[in-house]
Amino acid sequence: MNFATLETPALILDIDRLTSNTTKMIARCADMGVTLRPHLKTAKSAEVAKIATGGRMGTVTVSTLQEAEYFARAGFDDILYAVGITPNKFARVERIQEETGKTIVLSVDSVDMARAIVDRGLSCPVLVEVDCGEHRGGIDCDDGAILEIAQILGPNFKGIMSHAGHSYSTDQITRVQQIAEDEVRAAVRAAEQVQAAGIMVEVVSIGSTPTVLHTNSLEGITEVRAGIYMVWDLCQVGRNMCSLDDLAITVLATVVGHNRKAGVLTVDAGALAMSKDIGTQNHMPDAGYGLLCDPHSLAPLNLRIDGVHQEHGTVHVNNADDFARLPIGSQVRILPGHACLTSAGGYGRFHVTNGEIWDRCDGWS
Repeated sequence: MNFATLETPALILDIDRLTSNTTKMIARCADMGVTLRPHLKTAKSAEVAKIATGGRMGTVTVSTLQEAEYFARAGFDDILYAVGITPNKFARVERIQEETGKTIVLSVDSVDMARAIVDRGLSCPVLVEVDCGEHRGGIDCDDGAILEIAQILGPNFKGIMSHAGHSYSTDQITRVQQIAEDEVRAAVRAAEQVQAAGIMVEVVSIGSTPTVLHTNSLEGITEVRAGIYMVWDLCQVGRNMCSLDDLAITVLATVVGHNRKAGVLTVDAGALAMSKDIGTQNHMPDAGYGLLCDPHSLAPLNLRIDGVHQEHGTVHVNNADDFARLPIGSQVRILPGHACLTSAGGYGRFHVTNGEIWDRCDGWS
């Protein structure tokens, strides 16, 4: 791939690593006897989705209605919008389904939203979200509101979902396994509550990459949602979930300045290109805002982005030799700390290592 011809910053996707990562997850889910519903909020690409599903044109997860519409128009069906639905979004959901003929699956965690869906006459399958310990969204698995919501939804009710996002808080595999057990237990317990009332629960859906990979049992679970495994990032390297050789997304950047007196060089990948997320540093203190690598071999250069402005990344050099090996105009590839946020930085396309360009969907509308 001829990086020298690319205007930077550019989002680079290593297709070999992507294929290896997705193949492993497909095999893992097959072994565990569950359906894989890959989360596409990072990739935002139909071509990536086709690889992640193993060619299936359905059962995927998104985080925005823009993504839902993009994937529906690309031919994907059974698209779970995994953010709690609200009435100001009903019209777009209806339009997407009417114009594409595809199904958008919604999620709720309140009686009020269940009633709003029914009052609107929305014809969408709905999952009720339960809280398995992250305390971001969802209802406690023992809360009677779960059954009430299922009853209100009637034929719209499809099942239960949960998300153990707090599995990202630890680098201890044994702790991830405990979180996975809690996640499974909460989802299954909620489903059993509904089933005991004579209501069919078609889907029991859980998901986070760490818990899917490290759980000992998925008994009672029908599908899993995960996404970062496709491309990985330094956050996951620092948590012992993967290795540097698994990272499939990098940012190609150009050295645009030298400040020898200050001992820094500047690249054209700043806060918008890399994000300002410093969560990586919880378990990988030397990651900064991204690690610089050789653009072709991806060999680490022992340099990191130490600070970011909107379009500038500041890199403290080790010594004067770094100025010589990285002259102004030279290129580097940067391993991102949080690939989800890096990818959301406004890149409209992937430059794929096989020479292709794959479109992506960005924004909310």
